[in-house]
Amino acid sequence: MRKSSELTALEAEIGRCRVCVEHPAGRPLPHEPRPVVRLSATARIVLAGQAPGTRVHASGMPYTDPSGDRLRAWMGVSAEEFYDVSRIAIVPMGFCFPGLDAKGGDLPPRRECRRTWHDRTFALMPQVRLVVAIGLYAQDYHLPRLGWADWKTKSLTETVAAFAAFQDAPVPVIPLPHPSWRNNAWIKKNPWFERDLLPVLRSEVRALL
Repeated sequence: MRKSSELTALEAEIGRCRVCVEHPAGRPLPHEPRPVVRLSATARIVLAGQAPGTRVHASGMPYTDPSGDRLRAWMGVSAEEFYDVSRIAIVPMGFCFPGLDAKGGDLPPRRECRRTWHDRTFALMPQVRLVVAIGLYAQDYHLPRLGWADWKTKSLTETVAAFAAFQDAPVPVIPLPHPSWRNNAWIKKNPWFERDLLPVLRSEVRALL
């Protein structure tokens, strides 16, 4: 119960966060913060992505976009299961939409989130038994944290291709590319992803649900 109350207090504190506006690491966030995160004292699965996009920033709900549809298909879960915070927590590397770059793509997750919140957050969620690490930013944080420091500098393709190496551990990690349509070419170029990795992902998720 203590962990649950501490998580509730932490989530409220995150909801009030203005670090990237008032004490930014570089340029301040170009809009009002709207942290999107779902913490849980019972969820055994954590989805660790990059940062909310424009649609999620508008809705305040994670993965309410085509990327979310694809991610749910990859995991083999319904929307009801996906948004059941008692079973799946969602902790992106950046809690707020970071803004757009000159070409109209999303900027990287704000560095302030990781240094301010992530260690505190995961210290309060020891029940987690699977981290789905989506993209290099999440992989660069979670793999060293959970015992694979040597993988910190690997490419996304190398890391995702080595998914089997991260399974035999107290808290396994399944590394994924971002489920954006922008990665359609990557998925087509790497057929082993859908053939070999996704069945493992679905099996692990189903076992923990």
